[in-house]
Amino acid sequence: MDAKEMGRRLKAARLAKKMTQSEVVGDFITRNMLSQIESGVATPSIKTLEYLAGVLDISMASLLPQSGAYANEADRIVKAKKAIEDGDHSAAIELLEYDCEVFGDEANALRSIAYLAAANEAAAAGELQRAVDCAKQAHEYAGLGIYENSSRAEESMKLMNRSAKMLSDYYAALITDTDGNKN
Repeated sequence: MDAKEMGRRLKAARLAKKMTQSEVVGDFITRNMLSQIESGVATPSIKTLEYLAGVLDISMASLLPQSGAYANEADRIVKAKKAIEDGDHSAAIELLEYDCEVFGDEANALRSIAYLAAANEAAAAGELQRAVDCAKQAHEYAGLGIYENSSRAEESMKLMNRSAKMLSDYYAALITDTDGNKN
């Protein structure tokens, strides 16, 4: 299914409820944006799909096919958001380990959130290499797409540098010369 089919389903649901575009959008999105979504010109975010489904009192799944990129990606993103809310960042990362064709920007934002949280957890547990690796991923994803987040990218970089420094200091302390003196 493409954006046109999703838009057609959305419009049919709105008309079945005898609602105008203005009634559906409220102050969440513009009427023009809903028009673009219904005509297949724009693809809504998961958050927008959830909102529209809620206003129309239908399931989000009814707007999406039961198979294909839209449904699979939407399902993974919803599950990843829930995993992040529950503090299960590893599960969120695992759910988002795939190429997104439709909701890539949202997946990148969630990846950066999950990786940064995982980096903080690893640093707190003294797993410095894992902290560095996760912070690097968080930094990379925080700089991608329309949900680019410079403060998250900066926080990731600081954590990566701090953890790398601690790791470097740890390895330096292990190195001794032949007299038993530390270098």
